[in-house]
Amino acid sequence: MACTLLLAMGAPLLLPARFSLGPSWAVPAVLALLLVVIIAIDRGRIDRRSTLGLILSRVLVAVLVVEAAGVSSRLVVDLAQGGPETNSSTELLTNGFLVWFYTIIAFTFLYWVLDGGGPETRYLTPPEFSDFAFPAQLNPGIAPPGWRPEFFDYLYLGFTAATAFSPTDVMPMARWAKLAMAVQAFASLAILGLVIARAVNILQ
Repeated sequence: MACTLLLAMGAPLLLPARFSLGPSWAVPAVLALLLVVIIAIDRGRIDRRSTLGLILSRVLVAVLVVEAAGVSSRLVVDLAQGGPETNSSTELLTNGFLVWFYTIIAFTFLYWVLDGGGPETRYLTPPEFSDFAFPAQLNPGIAPPGWRPEFFDYLYLGFTAATAFSPTDVMPMARWAKLAMAVQAFASLAILGLVIARAVNILQ
């Protein structure tokens, strides 16, 4: 989880300054601070519940989602109105990939933190009905007893939702999960479709 978040911190620093909602270093600094505090509170353990840790985790998710919405909107506006990067296929593809990658990470954390009340709740008191139905939950015979989704499973969920533009093997059951996956699919389709179309036009 921490390694993935570190990658997310690097994306705003690699994007042009106009993509950030403030100084390029502001969001990475906030994410780094939240990560340090969360680790200090939970000490890397999942077998205990911390109200403050849960609140800070949701604040972290909110920061990621707001920044993802900001950079995605900036890219779409640039593509529609002809921003500086739309004249170079290399710069366009680089910025497009970074924005797309950032949205995957943002939605990964959204799914991981909100599903079933959060990772601590899923570990200590597994909900009777999950917000996401993973294959191992639908067919217990294919996984060890007591299997629970971990962070990497949500990262895979975020990646497949961004590439397939629809659920693949993990099914959203809760309404918020369906809405979140629909928003991610739409955002990914808009980013990839517009970036690729513009890049092809530049190369021609």
